[in-house]
Amino acid sequence: MIAKTKFFGEVELDDDKVLEFPNGIIGFEEYKHYAILYDIEREDKIRISWLQSLDEPLLALPVVDPSAVTPEYAPMIEDELLKPLKDPADEDLIFLLILTVPSDMTKITANMKAPIIINSKERKGVQLVVENADYPVKFNVYESVQKMKEKAGE
Repeated sequence: MIAKTKFFGEVELDDDKVLEFPNGIIGFEEYKHYAILYDIEREDKIRISWLQSLDEPLLALPVVDPSAVTPEYAPMIEDELLKPLKDPADEDLIFLLILTVPSDMTKITANMKAPIIINSKERKGVQLVVENADYPVKFNVYESVQKMKEKAGE
């Protein structure tokens, strides 16, 4: 399959790279098919990927693995909300946080309140609002990564 994308131009994707979001993503419910793309030439410690809509070439959301921005991410999720993922095993779940990337890199934020959750085995995804009251919609990534570096002695 050839996917037209905002940042990568035309990309050839195998069918097994297509993710289905039965309910869409918050604010983009009409778009159901996505792929995760990234720039293999970048060597960033925090690898930012793109959740690219295959239904709308201009829709690409920057996403990151939560462990890259904070060591303590353990969202509380009702099992009922995971039903669109077809009863996933814990080891098949992938969590991603959507980033907001302004021109001032010190102001990058991650949405901890509404993660993307993917069942890698079934290639199904959902975006859920988690129950954790202390998880913000705008978690400052820069500050958190700086604290993680200090702790690691970098």
